[in-house]
Amino acid sequence: MAKPNYGFAKRQRELAKKQKKEEKRLRKQAEQGVAPAEDATGQAGDEPARDTPPQA
Repeated sequence: MAKPNYGFAKRQRELAKKQKKEEKRLRKQAEQGVAPAEDATGQAGDEPARDTPPQA
């Protein structure tokens, strides 16, 4: 019998929780009439902001 992958199940639960929290935040913003351009931290995505320009 195959061994259950608990790490994968935990990651899926975390992602579902994060998505549900984001949907709730967007719904609250829509009720208040605020445009959902950026999240509460001021960043548009999950990647950290970089101060160095890309090298060519």
